[in-house]
Amino acid sequence: MARPKSYRDLIVWQKAMALARETYSLTSSLPGSEGLGLLVQIRRAAVSVPSNIAEGHGRLTDSQFRHFLGNARGSLCELRTQIELATDLGFLNEEKSRELTNRAGEVARLINALITTLGKSPKPREQSMRASTRANAANSAGSADSA
Repeated sequence: MARPKSYRDLIVWQKAMALARETYSLTSSLPGSEGLGLLVQIRRAAVSVPSNIAEGHGRLTDSQFRHFLGNARGSLCELRTQIELATDLGFLNEEKSRELTNRAGEVARLINALITTLGKSPKPREQSMRASTRANAANSAGSADSA
C-alpha cells in the first residue's frame, strides 16, 4: 500500500481526531472531584487513538505501522470501556454515550480495515531479504556446477 505523505490525509486519523474533540466536548460536563480521575482517563484514551495512528504512520515499515494501529485499537477499547463506566455512574447520559460509542465504532472499523490492508502488502525488508536469498541460492548453484 502506498502511504499518503501525511498522516493528516488518512481518513482514520481524521475520524479519530473528531472522536477526540467530541470526547473533550461531551466530557466537559463531568462532575468535578467525583469524576476527575475518570475524566482524565477518558480524555487520555481519546487522544491516544489519533496519536498512535500518526506515530505509526511516521514509522519506516508497514509492520511498525500495524503495531501502532494495534495500540490505537487498544486505546479505543479503553475509551469505550470508560464511556460505559461513566454512563453507568451517571456522569454521561445515554444519548451522549451512544454518540461517542457510535463514533468509536466507526473509527474501530477503519483501523481494522487499515490493519488488514497493511497486512496484505509486501514488506520492503522482507522483499529485499527474499531477493537476496534467491540471489545467494543462484550463486551457490552456479558455483557448485563449476566445481
